[in-house]
Amino acid sequence: MQCAQAAKKAMSILGLIRRMFKNIDVCDFRIRFYYYVQPHLEYCVQVWSPHLITDIQCLEKVQERATKLVRGMKNLSYSGERLSKLKLYSLERRRLRGDLIEVYKIMTGKEGVNCQQYFQQARYCYGLRGHSLKLFVNRSRLNCRKFFFSQRSVGDWNRLPQEVVGTPSVNVFKKRLDHFWTDVSI
Repeated sequence: MQCAQAAKKAMSILGLIRRMFKNIDVCDFRIRFYYYVQPHLEYCVQVWSPHLITDIQCLEKVQERATKLVRGMKNLSYSGERLSKLKLYSLERRRLRGDLIEVYKIMTGKEGVNCQQYFQQARYCYGLRGHSLKLFVNRSRLNCRKFFFSQRSVGDWNRLPQEVVGTPSVNVFKKRLDHFWTDVSI
């Protein structure tokens, strides 16, 4: 329901942009998409993050249509060529990035909340691979609990290397996370 409403609102704004501007270049697209369409697709996304395939596809369809508005991009494939030429991530990847940034803020005390409310640090991880801020993976009996922020982000957080997690600021964390993803090619 939330995803359908967000997609509907974003599509209506996208329709307005399409009717007002016939030839959109990459620079114009970035301004119009980032300021008018994307906020509707990502507003409070850490809270209502979609996990059903139909909801994910519903939101991704909006970005896919938006990228077709750019001059010369209509015939290119969405996931491969259009996103890379426009220097965009898929919406699913942006949600994962937002989750990891929020986990970083909570774990390093930059958010101002007690990290014990959301996460439990893993014990006995000193001799293992990875970083020093590994989190304990709680088991969920029900699917509804499995997709909570405090559950869904733990596995991805634990896979990050120490160079990414051990950064001094949020901006450095973002840059190193993006660099790590380009090296790994997720």
